[in-house]
Amino acid sequence: MSGSRKSGRVTPHPLSVPSNATSLSMADNHSADEPLLLNLTDAASENPPRPAFATALIKWVLGIAKWLVLGFWVALTFTFPSDARTDFLESWTSATVGSIYGYAGSIFLAFSGPILIIVVLAITTLMVDGKKELQLKTTSKYPRIRLRTFPILVDGPFGVVSAAEFIGICLFVVFVIWALYAYTMQNLEVLSELSLSSEGKWILMMALTGLRFGTIGIFCLAFLFLPISRGSVLLSIIDIPFEQATRYHVWLGHLTMFLFTLHGLCFVVAWALEGRLLDEILGWPDEGIAVLPGVISLLAGLLMWVTTLPPVRKKNFELFFYTHQLYAVFVVFLALHVGDFVFCIAAGGIFLFVIDRFLRFCQSRRTVDVISASCLPCGSVELVFSKPANLEYTALSFIFIQIRELSCLQWHPFSVSSSPLAGRKHISVLIKVLGEWTSKLKSKVLHMSDTEGENGLRRQSHFKITASVEGPYGHEIPYHLTHENLILVAGGSGISPFLAVLSDILHLTNQGKPCLPKNVLVIWAIRKSNELHMLSTLDADSICPNFRDKLDVEVHVHVTREWGPPLEEGNTDEGIGTSVSPLSRGSSMSVLVGTGNRAWSGAYVISSIVGFAVLMALLDIFYINPLNIVSWWYKGLLLVVCMIGSVVIFGGPVVYLWHRWEKRAVAAEEADDGEDDDKLQQSAHLNTMQDDVVPKDRGVSRTTHYGARPNFEDIFMSVSERWGNVDIGVVVCGPATLRSSVAKQCRSQNLRRGALHPVFHFNSHSFDL
Repeated sequence: MSGSRKSGRVTPHPLSVPSNATSLSMADNHSADEPLLLNLTDAASENPPRPAFATALIKWVLGIAKWLVLGFWVALTFTFPSDARTDFLESWTSATVGSIYGYAGSIFLAFSGPILIIVVLAITTLMVDGKKELQLKTTSKYPRIRLRTFPILVDGPFGVVSAAEFIGICLFVVFVIWALYAYTMQNLEVLSELSLSSEGKWILMMALTGLRFGTIGIFCLAFLFLPISRGSVLLSIIDIPFEQATRYHVWLGHLTMFLFTLHGLCFVVAWALEGRLLDEILGWPDEGIAVLPGVISLLAGLLMWVTTLPPVRKKNFELFFYTHQLYAVFVVFLALHVGDFVFCIAAGGIFLFVIDRFLRFCQSRRTVDVISASCLPCGSVELVFSKPANLEYTALSFIFIQIRELSCLQWHPFSVSSSPLAGRKHISVLIKVLGEWTSKLKSKVLHMSDTEGENGLRRQSHFKITASVEGPYGHEIPYHLTHENLILVAGGSGISPFLAVLSDILHLTNQGKPCLPKNVLVIWAIRKSNELHMLSTLDADSICPNFRDKLDVEVHVHVTREWGPPLEEGNTDEGIGTSVSPLSRGSSMSVLVGTGNRAWSGAYVISSIVGFAVLMALLDIFYINPLNIVSWWYKGLLLVVCMIGSVVIFGGPVVYLWHRWEKRAVAAEEADDGEDDDKLQQSAHLNTMQDDVVPKDRGVSRTTHYGARPNFEDIFMSVSERWGNVDIGVVVCGPATLRSSVAKQCRSQNLRRGALHPVFHFNSHSFDL
């Protein structure tokens, strides 16, 4: 949505908005160096103890070690296309080839070993760091631009790109250009030393170029699976949430498949000119490259690639989802194609994905209790799931949901709409009906509600919702609590995570816990006024009575396709909310998630890595070396089998013990809290949810603008004048056009800001597959 200067009709909500003077007075209560945010887990402690010297020293040493290993990995990757590669590999392999792992082990240690070492160091750092918590923060006298939150590109194929992301993109572009240049020079040097005809040189040049494209593609593949390891410790250590990292996977996927496609085309042209295209394509020799598995891998990759293109993905998400399961075919046949030692270049990232995928498989096998399902008058569906009290999450988290009555294969991501402080044993999501899957879900909930109303008792065997849940995934530290001033911009159903944010802030304020946000501006663009009911699900007065004395919360709603309220304000829709409960009898969500308990998740990852080393050693000692197995494709297959086997055989027992520990922890909680407390909590949530489907004057105050889109230039300029020289966190959840418009204003305001104007820190909370 782009900003527009056209003004529409404005209808104020009956409740008054806190004055600017109030917010300024609250802001003035804090000096520039006054601590504003303490550890949320211990509100009673005003000055939490600083880490001991030994702990700080260990963290510093681990940090240096991670940077050294990363530097070695990056340097090795960049120097690989150069002539120095030959000297390094000869020295490296001569020093390590004598081990039981052989030549493939030397390659794995050089190219995949660093990423696994960094993972182990990251796990150790998180264990030393202790429980994830918000540390003491101090406001700065001089707001400054940060690379991660300053948008550089706001339009184009990459979408909104921050300065940090732009640097990463440039590094990849530089690597690809440098590699192409270096390999081209090497190819020309080879051709100059051979006495071939012009046609022979052309054919050889095509083959060599295809080989170089494939090599560069393998290095890109080494990074491809890292961003989609949802519970990856790498994402946790650098605090990049999974939904943001997914964009990097998309970018890398396009680059990788482009290189692999050129790799295949070059060889096809060369073989066609030689007249032996069919013989080469069907070739599957024991020694050397097996071409047929490469063809199968490339075809699977191309099918996935085509269905990821926006025209196909948006119109037929199911086709995109199902074809993307071909990643297993793509990876396995790629290993058969290149053999074990070439596959070892990219094996590290793929192995971490296998570790994460197995843990997600274990978590998703559980049937989760659906405490309630309801259809709001605006047409959205709210699902409330049971969760154990020790499963932690932040307000800006995602969960993946599978409804088996709708599909046994499809998983859909949704933002959490409940605050982690709103209930220890439940988590909720708001789902807007947009596609076939969500339409079926809404129809099922309505059908169940009608059946319950007519018969007084629902037939559980025919009308139920059987759900499985993966997650939650999100930021290690809720960044919406790291800014004193917040602007939340939502489009349509994008208001859902911001309901959790507002609820989080209100609960913290009510409980007397340190809460940094004091000024919150919510801008919500919707098409029709019937969507206003989603905002009414937040009962602010019930959460924090008299919150207006402590917080300055403004909500501006822009109804773009209506020029005035269709009915009297506060009764914009005649729909009636429906709710049914309970819907299934399974259990609470599993804590088997990579972003959960650090000790158990760390033990699982480390045991899988150690198990992989053990299995490879046993395989070499008792099978490969005694039988003198030299087949490239077969050794590549054995490498993949060892990756999967190590996760199941060595990581599996840890997951089982983790599961047993979870059951005991839940049983202990139930014994302490009592089942009555849980039932009372669920009942209270249901009553609140059912009451809130009709708008009432207990929610957050709002001003409704009809017939106009939000003019972000005027809004940001107004905020700059009111809030002054401060840091402002801007969080956007909505379509790409909305994110682009807001990012453009953040960049514009930051570039031309004066000494007394704020710095806008752009953050996007949108999941784009």
